[in-house]
Amino acid sequence: MKNVRLYQNRALSVGDLVTLDAYASHHLSKVLRFPEGKNITLFNGDGMNYSTQVLQAKKDCRVKILEKTQNSSESKLNLTLVQGIAKGEKMDFLMQKSVELGVNRIIPVFTQHCVVRFKGDKLAKRQLHWQKIVIGACEQSGRSVIPKVLAPINLRDFLQQPVVNGFVLHHRCEQTLLALTAVDEASILIGPEGGLSEMEINQANQAGYRSLLLGSRVLRTETASLAVIANMQLLWGS
Repeated sequence: MKNVRLYQNRALSVGDLVTLDAYASHHLSKVLRFPEGKNITLFNGDGMNYSTQVLQAKKDCRVKILEKTQNSSESKLNLTLVQGIAKGEKMDFLMQKSVELGVNRIIPVFTQHCVVRFKGDKLAKRQLHWQKIVIGACEQSGRSVIPKVLAPINLRDFLQQPVVNGFVLHHRCEQTLLALTAVDEASILIGPEGGLSEMEINQANQAGYRSLLLGSRVLRTETASLAVIANMQLLWGS
């Protein structure tokens, strides 16, 4: 059974009676059509699994917490995806699959070749939309820690921030993952559909990001992102 996200801004204990929020209530009662009296596993974003009994499966669902256990699905690699914003469903797909593969944080960045340009309310709505996709990916993959989608930022501004073990994909460099020493924390910067410009790659290098070659073929952004995440998890995580 997939986990269902339960969001409460407080610590939860065995025996607690909890009313689910509108999102979780709708998912439980309308999408899963979950019956009253049955048990289901919920998560709260704190790395724990909560075994609960459904007391009420209506508009406002209520559950009782029966057991609290540690979720062991998190990778030992703390990985941040810095992703050039792709168009529409491509970005949604990237968000979903990168979380299933175990990323811990996603930072959307505006780059020179980005086609999409959000501003104001549209930007805030898009960030919220992506965060919901991330929550759904946690439900699907059984994770109990919810990766954070940060507010989109211009790449130049982002590169002013310090980085630990930063890498930028570049199909004209020679260094591969196999040549690197294992790390427990990393950030990977990947361009949008049009890739990163030479100037942006140089700026990333100057900011401490090492150029990284994924293979001899030029990949679409959604393929490149998921391939490098999967390889990093295989080599350094789980």
